[in-house]
Amino acid sequence: MKIGCVKEIKKHEYRVGLIPTDVKSYVTRGHKVYIEHNAGDAAGFEDEMYRNSGATICDQREEIFSSCEMIVKVKEPIAEEYNLFREDQILYTYLHLAANRELTETLIKKGIKAVAYETIEDEEGHLPCLKPMSEIAGRLAVQEGAKYLERTYGGRGVLLGGVPGVARGKVGIIGGGVVGMNACKIASGMGADVTILDISATRLAYLDDIFGSRITTLYSTDANIEHVLSESDVLIGGVLLPGAKAPVLVKRDHLKIMQKGAVIVDVAVDQGGCVETIRPTTHDDPVYMIDDVVHYGVANMPGAVALSSTKALTSTTLPYGLMIAELGLEEACRQSPHIYKGVNVYKGKCVYENVSIAFDMNFTELKTLI
Repeated sequence: MKIGCVKEIKKHEYRVGLIPTDVKSYVTRGHKVYIEHNAGDAAGFEDEMYRNSGATICDQREEIFSSCEMIVKVKEPIAEEYNLFREDQILYTYLHLAANRELTETLIKKGIKAVAYETIEDEEGHLPCLKPMSEIAGRLAVQEGAKYLERTYGGRGVLLGGVPGVARGKVGIIGGGVVGMNACKIASGMGADVTILDISATRLAYLDDIFGSRITTLYSTDANIEHVLSESDVLIGGVLLPGAKAPVLVKRDHLKIMQKGAVIVDVAVDQGGCVETIRPTTHDDPVYMIDDVVHYGVANMPGAVALSSTKALTSTTLPYGLMIAELGLEEACRQSPHIYKGVNVYKGKCVYENVSIAFDMNFTELKTLI
């Protein structure tokens, strides 16, 4: 198979879909890999490294899209890339379609076979290709929250770890999954007063076991959410429904009970966000104010630490990519239920139920098409 990897053009996205060692893995198995010129520069991977691994370097991305059977990316395509795709092409990347009707309709119209990293699911219901980015985003969320809590940015001017004789800052985390757990690690490590909410008693018990008295665990009820909102200096949204739009748990009216200068970091923003007032922002313009509350909505947080996040991401996406290249997408789906669940759009049909629900589209089971 011909595999193509292009440079990400989303604003301040520095990650890359393949690293040189990935290229070697594909080439060793008889596949051809085409890399766009400078695609990996920002993540620390130069063209010569790709050449030495067996890749062909292309100056024009159009050449890659027109000749390759599978395109490997990091982020969802943006409007400038829509016309480059062709029918029956495999797109292998993060998609987050439930928050993007335009992209969903474009992929359907063009007959693309779109495999989303974030819905590839293993036997235990875990999301192996999403996990490393959730780990990074959860850790970054506390860093960014602490930064924008500074008075310089409109924050309350609170030091999360406190100092002797001064109360520690309070961090509230909604969602005890991978994002929430990693946010807990950093926030508690900084010395903050941490409270985490989740709807699962089992998950709360696990977190309580891991962190002990360093954090407070609460059931995620309306009353408990409001209590945490009223006290938090930094609120982190880490709610996830695989492939679906995030549920809105923090409403506009809730901002009135938050402290002036408190910071919201909604890691779920690329799935629509669990905070009603959140909207996607960029690394060069990451925050905005509503009702005296600082909102941070960067949708590609791990892109800021491109080297670490690219290595973490590609270590999980490579095995599935190799299987698709070896067998073709259809046979890969028959042999691997993990990849089967990753397919969101297939040859003009929406085949992922949570995406179809988000936009009230017709849903077609993939097994009837392959």
